[in-house]
Amino acid sequence: MDTTISATSVEQAITSRRSVKPTSMNGRKIADETVQQLLQLADWAPTHGYTEPWYFTIYSGEKVPGFCADHAEMYRQHTPADKYVPGNYDKMKSQGDLASHIVAICMKRGSNPKIPVIEEVAAVACAVENMWLGATALNIAGYWGSGGMTFHPAMKEYLGLGEEDQVLGFFYLGYTDEPLSAGRRVKPLGDKFKWA
Repeated sequence: MDTTISATSVEQAITSRRSVKPTSMNGRKIADETVQQLLQLADWAPTHGYTEPWYFTIYSGEKVPGFCADHAEMYRQHTPADKYVPGNYDKMKSQGDLASHIVAICMKRGSNPKIPVIEEVAAVACAVENMWLGATALNIAGYWGSGGMTFHPAMKEYLGLGEEDQVLGFFYLGYTDEPLSAGRRVKPLGDKFKWA
């Protein structure tokens, strides 16, 4: 029985997945039905105790610039004057100009208090990776960003989350005309594990 990993579509998606910044996307729209398929892949992430803590708010069409404007306004309202940078406001407002969809990545805490929060966060990250690998297989660009007001209480309130829930970032989806960068890893693989 051959147990080696061959050049399967799964391996191809894993090794060719890249972060493509929203500013490198081209504005071409993805069908909502395609994004729905990616969400179905996300839903198969591993989950301890079936808490299934991933929760996504999806912005498409005119909702994309609307969210970006709200994000920028949130920054303006909640940033002290001595720390406010007009360029940051402008960047947040235009961040999604070339993206097709923005997915707010949230962790809704499960009802079992015995399950550690870190496991709930890890489950959401797995759900996003499932979505990202599906996007890669469809030649859709993706970018997980956590800048701006991501971790501010105002964003949690904006997204209607509870006290124990968390915003983990925003997943930008779109198409790009730019060639993908070559894959690389900084640390040698052997430095990241050992056989016990």
